[in-house]
Amino acid sequence: MLKNRILFSLCLLIILGCPDRDWDRPGDENAPLDCSTEVTLWGVVYSIEETNVLNLDHVQLNDTIPPEIGCLTNLTSLNLQATQLTGEIPSEIGNLTNLVNLSLPYNGLTGEIPPEIADLTGLTVLDLTSNQLTGAVPSGIGNLQDLERLRLNYNQFTGPIPSEIGGLNNLTELPLQYNQFTEIPPEIGNLTNLTKLDISNNQLTGSIPPEIGNLNDLTELWLQSNQLTLIPSEIGALSNLRILSLNNNQLTGSIPLEIGDLTNLERLLLSNNQLTGVPSEIGSLNNLAELLLDYNQLTLIPLEIGSLSNLTKLDLTSNPLTGTIPSEIGDLSNLTYLSFSGLQEGNDLTGPIPPEIWNLTNLTDLIFFNNDLTGSIPPEVENLTNLTFLTLYSNNLTGTLPQEIGNLTNLRHLSVGSNELTGSIPTEIGDLTELFRLGLGNNQFSGQVPESICDLDINFDNDYYFYIYNNQLCPPYPYCIEEYVGVQDTTNCD
Repeated sequence: MLKNRILFSLCLLIILGCPDRDWDRPGDENAPLDCSTEVTLWGVVYSIEETNVLNLDHVQLNDTIPPEIGCLTNLTSLNLQATQLTGEIPSEIGNLTNLVNLSLPYNGLTGEIPPEIADLTGLTVLDLTSNQLTGAVPSGIGNLQDLERLRLNYNQFTGPIPSEIGGLNNLTELPLQYNQFTEIPPEIGNLTNLTKLDISNNQLTGSIPPEIGNLNDLTELWLQSNQLTLIPSEIGALSNLRILSLNNNQLTGSIPLEIGDLTNLERLLLSNNQLTGVPSEIGSLNNLAELLLDYNQLTLIPLEIGSLSNLTKLDLTSNPLTGTIPSEIGDLSNLTYLSFSGLQEGNDLTGPIPPEIWNLTNLTDLIFFNNDLTGSIPPEVENLTNLTFLTLYSNNLTGTLPQEIGNLTNLRHLSVGSNELTGSIPTEIGDLTELFRLGLGNNQFSGQVPESICDLDINFDNDYYFYIYNNQLCPPYPYCIEEYVGVQDTTNCD
């Protein structure tokens, strides 16, 4: 009997537990983890001693990261990329002090980065790309001195980028795009090994810090779609820069003169700002292939642009440009895209199209609509055999549409409407068999429309693709367009 009572007491003690027992009681968030020899994660049992790498890349877990992840203290690499994880990153992640690689991208993780991340001082890779993480990036991020890759892009982080990030001297790339960061700290200039910095599509305001000029190894700087107002002159110190993107900001004034020092620059993207001037020094950018200055407040086309012999794309759409198109543009023999058009507000370029333009035989897009250009479309238009897009809509062009237009057999879009063009529509128009959009309306074309127009594969019944109304064209009209010619002045028809 006594023996049974002793056994009962021992069993009761086991059930109730001892004071020093390490037991994770259900429902007690503060209870210590039960990390003995094994741990079960997502239905799989892992040896705590022997598990050094856990790679579940693209395994569809459809779950949260359990606190028990903190038991795997021998882990050097944890890769849970694209595993459909949700919920928060548990603070127990800080137990994994041997981690070198922590990759949690392309999930649905929420909440803030736990401050315990600062304990992972051996990390060389921290990838949190494309989650729904919020809040400020913890200042403890600066403890991760060995980081070579830090990826926080495509989240919802807020506030200033922490100044402590300037201590991560081994970083070579820093993608922070598509968050809600508000400020670039001066300490960014300490990251002298950076080759690529992307803080685009955030809520940055004010000036780019001048310390940016310390990043001598930088080849790509992406700051588009923010609310930045000033480009510092120190930008000129980035002698290795190949791409500078500042589209969609609130930049004002003139581009700094020092831009001319960026002789390795290949793409200069400044669309949709409020810039008023381009310095002549821009002509020093001999490697520049793409220059986007559309949707600004520029009034003059600098002649020095004609020195950019490697330029393939030049866009000055929707600026209040005045004067004439400089003939120096004709020296840009590698151009494939050229636009001086006006969309929201028309440009005010005047005078004829320089004859040198018709020698740019690599052009695929020539866009000059909504200006006050005069003169005619010359027969030399036939030189532009690579053209797919030609729009001279809404100018004051006169003369005829030359028959040589039929040699542009790659043309897909031809718009010369709303000018003062006269004469007949050339029969050769039917040779443009790639054409899907043709605009000839609001001119003074006369005579009969050639039957060859029916050789074109155009949606004639849709005036977005075909419009010929408001001319002086005479019936009978070709069968394919007879119902779509609109109003014509037939006063002078027989």
